[in-house]
Amino acid sequence: MNKTEKIWMDGSLVNWDEAKVHVLTHTLHYGMGVFEGIRCYKAENGSAIFRLKEHVKRLFDSAHIMQMVIPYTKEEIEQAIVETVRANQLANQLDECYIRPLAYIGYGEMGLYIKNRPINVSIAVWPWGVYLGENAITDGIRVKTSSYIRNHVNSNMSRGKICGYYITSQLAKKEAVDSGFDEAILLDTEGYVSEGSGENIFIIRNGVLKTTPLTSILEGITRDSIITIAHDEGIPVMEEKFTRDELYISDEAFFTGTAAELTPIREADYRQIGSGKRGKLTEKIQSIFFNTVYGKVDYYKHWLTYV
Repeated sequence: MNKTEKIWMDGSLVNWDEAKVHVLTHTLHYGMGVFEGIRCYKAENGSAIFRLKEHVKRLFDSAHIMQMVIPYTKEEIEQAIVETVRANQLANQLDECYIRPLAYIGYGEMGLYIKNRPINVSIAVWPWGVYLGENAITDGIRVKTSSYIRNHVNSNMSRGKICGYYITSQLAKKEAVDSGFDEAILLDTEGYVSEGSGENIFIIRNGVLKTTPLTSILEGITRDSIITIAHDEGIPVMEEKFTRDELYISDEAFFTGTAAELTPIREADYRQIGSGKRGKLTEKIQSIFFNTVYGKVDYYKHWLTYV
């Protein structure tokens, strides 16, 4: 990781190497914390954070689901994120970055049930390039169906972006990479395609864009952006369950997410997807998406918060 200069912690900017927590921090032991992944791009008129308000709202929604009370308003967290990006721009010439807000239960008590839940908040930013490999955006990636499944909706609540939920994602990702693939696909408890280890998934068949409904998956903000773009372009969109074999015979497929952005899938479980390379419709949507985050599409400029 390329460290930057400052991290925001509970209202103050501290030096990167001094941003520390106690070893008995509750979330470190039990996994109850909420976080976001946000990107800031070097847009035409300066650095711009993509869909900041939506990400901060989801952070607060996740905390609400977990009965965690964040001791700041949404507006204060939004401003803190902008402040943190600005501080690191000045110190590190950081025109683009990944942003990680985290709300966690701090030091004070131990055990599964605690009366006092001190909620701490940190915001870190750092440079993070193409998440799934330098050529992934253009050439696509190879994926493997995991032996691990996405948690049942009554086991873990899928609307929350919760720290502990990502244990399954880590296991699935490691299994896929150790087997020679780039990423994993997790099925839901009924056997339908759910999502990647940290991404939503789309397939294209006969000109129709299809994605998993909001049941077992995280309500992705990039996912929502792609659905909006597709609707505006007159591309039919369906949110419905689909199986592994429908993925295999799809014309095109891709992942979406803040880290993954829009990454084509060229192969799944040793089956070539479509032509085995980025498809034309994927490329069209991808082009509009990247033009949007770089401030080149007037219609979507309301999604950008300039720093």
